Amino acid sequence: MVDITGFAPARFAGVKDVFARAFEAGEELGARFTLVEDGEVVLDLMGGWADRKREAPFGEDTLVPVFSTTKSVSALMIARLVDAGRLDYGQTVASVWPEFGQAGKGAVTIEQAISHQAGLPGFPEPMDPGLWVDWDAICARLAAMAPMWPPGSASGYHPVTVGYIAGEIFRRVDGRTIGTAFREDIGDPFGLDLWVGLPAEHEHRVAELVRPSALPDFGEINDATRAAFLAPWSSAAGKAGADYRRMEVPSTNGYATAEAFAKLMGALANDGWLDGGEILSPALIAEASRERIRGQDLVLPYVMSWAAGFMRNEINFPWGPGTQSFGHSGWGGSCAFADPERRLGGAYVMNRQGVALMGDARPRRLIEAAYAAL
Repeated sequence: MVDITGFAPARFAGVKDVFARAFEAGEELGARFTLVEDGEVVLDLMGGWADRKREAPFGEDTLVPVFSTTKSVSALMIARLVDAGRLDYGQTVASVWPEFGQAGKGAVTIEQAISHQAGLPGFPEPMDPGLWVDWDAICARLAAMAPMWPPGSASGYHPVTVGYIAGEIFRRVDGRTIGTAFREDIGDPFGLDLWVGLPAEHEHRVAELVRPSALPDFGEINDATRAAFLAPWSSAAGKAGADYRRMEVPSTNGYATAEAFAKLMGALANDGWLDGGEILSPALIAEASRERIRGQDLVLPYVMSWAAGFMRNEINFPWGPGTQSFGHSGWGGSCAFADPERRLGGAYVMNRQGVALMGDARPRRLIEAAYAAL
């Protein structure tokens, strides 16, 4: 039996049961699920092990790689620039990053780029995977690259490259990286244990991952899917080691506790208020989370509704019944979401990775049980 720690008030007893059953079924090694309602943590469950040898308990300070769930941070930080009047979603990327306008991309807007419409899901031509640790080199390749489809005509998920695109837009306007700005403006002031790029001093807290036994189902494979996910050079894929873990890549390289991410998304569900401070105005929350494009994604095997960097819950409903909910899922099963209608934020992290691209059954069951209890 796995010891489930944290807390679950009586109304969430069913959620605790669902959490425990996943361990009993062998679906989890270590995991944590946190809910924030009206700005308060109302549920926080954790259990299992942070290591494969089952010697280190999965505890309150265990950090987990959350992969694409990191994109919620990227979307938030771009939204904060818009909120401050320093950026407009409708302006072109080339207006702040002139080199990006090459190869027919001069009209690509910021909102198109961060909602996966720019046609740059990955690099179709072979390259050294170690190049992913060279920020300027990757940005130069993206700036010079011709789109793989007409920008604005469809979405095609950019699993890694969108982090460099959003990060370079942010850096050109703000002067800082997204990871550094997040730590200085939100993470440190509000005590959120969430990092974009892993500082060496926190390495010992990171849970060991158990990789999935199979590849996700990508549906019909096309050139865009290959470039995004399947080419040997489509990501650093462990080849760059600690050098890549230090990289502030705000699409894939986040490390967090479920509590930190739930508090962050809980703020976006609560008119932008986090422990007495406003991190984003209500108007910008609505603007950042509204739909930018809907339709069959050219990389993912789903019909998708994309906001300005956030996945929207509508259509696939991976995060409960909320039609206005938004957030992001990450490779292996992690997720974080905000439901402004119910003023609810939630996050799930784990170190036994599943194969679902989105809507992993483990968090889906937890979230459904939580909504049933509300």
